[in-house]
Amino acid sequence: MNIKNSKIALLFLLASPWLLAAATPRSARPPAAAPRHASDRAHGKRQLEIQPPEIVITSPREVRRVLVTLRETDGTSRDLTGTAQFKTTGDVVRVDPSGVIHPVKDGIAAVEATAEGLSSRFAVTVRGFNQSQPVGFVKDVMPILGKTGCNNGVCHGSAKGKNGFKLSLRGYDAAFDYAMLINDLWGRRFNRADPEQSLILLKPTTKVAHGGGLRFTADSPYYKTIAGWIAQGAPLNDEKTGVVTVLDVMPPEIFMSNPGLSQQIIVLAHYPDGSVRDVTSEAVYSSSAAAVAEVSETGLVKSLRKGEATILVRYQGLFTPVGITALSEKQGFQWAQLPQYNFIDKLIDAKLKRLRILPSPICTDAEFIRRVSLDVTGQIPGVEDLRDFLSDPTPSRIKRTKLVEKLLASSEYVDHWSLKWGDLLQVNRRFLREKGVWAYQNWIRQSIADNKPYDQFVREIMLASGSTFRNPPANYYRVAREPKVAMETASQLFLGVRMMCAQCHDHPFEPWTQKNYYQMTAFFGGIALKEGADAGEEVVYDKRQDYEVKHPKYGYIVPASFPFASPAHPDPQAQRREQFAAWLTSRQNPYFAVSISNRIWSYFFGRGIIDPVDDLRPSNPSSNPALLNALADELKRSNFDLKQLMRVILNSRAYQSSFRTNEWNQDDEVNFSHQRPRRLSAEQLLDAVTRATESRIKFDGLPEPFRAQQLPDPHVAEGGFLDLFGRPARESPCECERRGDISLGQALNLVNGGTLADAIADPRGRVARLILSGTDNRKLIDELYLAAYGRPPEAEEARRGVEYLQRGRNRAERAQDLLWALLNSPGFLFNR
Repeated sequence: MNIKNSKIALLFLLASPWLLAAATPRSARPPAAAPRHASDRAHGKRQLEIQPPEIVITSPREVRRVLVTLRETDGTSRDLTGTAQFKTTGDVVRVDPSGVIHPVKDGIAAVEATAEGLSSRFAVTVRGFNQSQPVGFVKDVMPILGKTGCNNGVCHGSAKGKNGFKLSLRGYDAAFDYAMLINDLWGRRFNRADPEQSLILLKPTTKVAHGGGLRFTADSPYYKTIAGWIAQGAPLNDEKTGVVTVLDVMPPEIFMSNPGLSQQIIVLAHYPDGSVRDVTSEAVYSSSAAAVAEVSETGLVKSLRKGEATILVRYQGLFTPVGITALSEKQGFQWAQLPQYNFIDKLIDAKLKRLRILPSPICTDAEFIRRVSLDVTGQIPGVEDLRDFLSDPTPSRIKRTKLVEKLLASSEYVDHWSLKWGDLLQVNRRFLREKGVWAYQNWIRQSIADNKPYDQFVREIMLASGSTFRNPPANYYRVAREPKVAMETASQLFLGVRMMCAQCHDHPFEPWTQKNYYQMTAFFGGIALKEGADAGEEVVYDKRQDYEVKHPKYGYIVPASFPFASPAHPDPQAQRREQFAAWLTSRQNPYFAVSISNRIWSYFFGRGIIDPVDDLRPSNPSSNPALLNALADELKRSNFDLKQLMRVILNSRAYQSSFRTNEWNQDDEVNFSHQRPRRLSAEQLLDAVTRATESRIKFDGLPEPFRAQQLPDPHVAEGGFLDLFGRPARESPCECERRGDISLGQALNLVNGGTLADAIADPRGRVARLILSGTDNRKLIDELYLAAYGRPPEAEEARRGVEYLQRGRNRAERAQDLLWALLNSPGFLFNR
């Protein structure tokens, strides 16, 4: 094959932009909620809205804020909190220049906010101003340690602390922090007789050398609060009453008509006694996409460019995400309604219309058959199948539906989805030995061929016992040999929740606690393995039921319990794994159906509605919650029939949309307004090469013909083409193990590597057959384009191809070079 020929160089230059086709998706956020409160006063049709409309202050240390929002006549709104002017009658409260309301004495005050010629009044009630209220460690002191960064991961909250002083990460353990502050260094951090000489005040004010620098000044409220707590004896007096029960964030969602606008966030903490405190200044804020929106330490959000982001608000172990959307300033958008094939399209269109994103039209029949064949079977369509489908005069929607059914019923479907589940369940001879690999893989294949309900599939894995050869799903416990690993894997695979971070401490960003971690682990605490009768066999069994898991920090026995309840709570008298399996697969479990629906969706769109698909958490919200919930409901209605879920997705207009974008959706990466080109996976690519070239690859130790999609584990053909293109090692249940990246090494392998060159030059291959049969140039080019691209050549492509084949004497070599160029192009290497 002459790859130095100038004509081929030109063809390759035209084809090689595939290296630029990858993109990193941004997180998307849910649509806006309705306003919480009606405005207090309207001026014509424009009005100022005050949130909250009424305020009660119950402590002299409390301060409060309000949001001032301008509602325009066209329904849009702007935050005027930063520019509003406030005035009050009487002396019950005072309002400082920044708009913060301070109590002065008991009573009721009327405060008027004025902005842009409009005004609105609200009431402030102050009571208990003169009552003695002690400073609480949990309620008052710990939030200061969090806000000033003392307990974060790079300071005293790190695994080993800092300079001999350790606090719990982000204050997840109040009792531990109190003990470290009071008892460590024999209590030298406190001077109860002279609070201002306490190290806890001298260091953060830099009156004594402090590696963390200045954290607050001696005249700040933080200093006065801590000094007051020390003066009253530094007690742990509110371990239960000072814990926040609800974190209320306003507004719950931010929607901006164009970038460059700002929005203040207000955070209210609710306590067990019913009191409410404004903790806006003490809350900690972060943005999921700093290029889209930034947030200040005081909760002021500013949009920087068009897009979506999430502001994570954190306070005292509670987390609340606030979605922010900034629309484009581009004018002239008009919604053009495309056909809606099912509920998927309706729910996607509802958000696209709101975001001023125009979806792409439906793809061509040629694009559809190649896309759906790769997604459902992992194989590119054969030339004859392409010709039959493209020449079929039946309306596109009808013949596409028929094609979906044909592919879902094929043996290639079983191969493709067995490969996916083999990855997730870590079917790997390093864990299972060769016989175990084949037993486990064959059980997975049979489950998929039988279209076994997904909940039954998962229950059989969770409850499996006995010989790993005779009861293959028991191999799950051969891979996940430790109770903790078995729990972590089940949670990540079947709930999409990563519990690993909670093993050593409460999760720093999510609601999962260390106690939750060991309570869930306790369900697997009695599982054990022993050698079986056959070589390489193991037997999974349950030890005595009273086997317990201990908390690593406190040493007490942790009872088996679920991190969140479900109406269909299992029988407590049942065996522990039976309890866990019943709870895990319950229709009422809020994660089970959602997680697999999200995962299946990602296989057809290149990203999940929540992405990554195995990292469901409040700080990683869904791009379209209504859509994800509807998919989960569809799955439950069909009794967990995954084929039915796929059928609904594949027959949607959203799935069948073109990858070509328009001016309104070209930068949309998360709302499914168009399809995303996806590089073929390692096995798809190798099988596509063999099918396009009509060649065969012999895998050592396996019979012919054996496709890459059918390989039992990653130890077949190690270190070669498949590993270079991202085949996973199957040593983790994470989807991230399979790589879809693009590298220079991959490009060089395709250009000069033996795999592609040998397949094209195969004497039994497509090019050899066409040349030896005397196929004319035009028909030869037609077939090469169908084999590589899944479509006939365009007129100019055909003309140039014929012209190239007519040059020179070695027609076979030129035909090989032409196929080589096609196989190196985006049209072949990507599923579009």
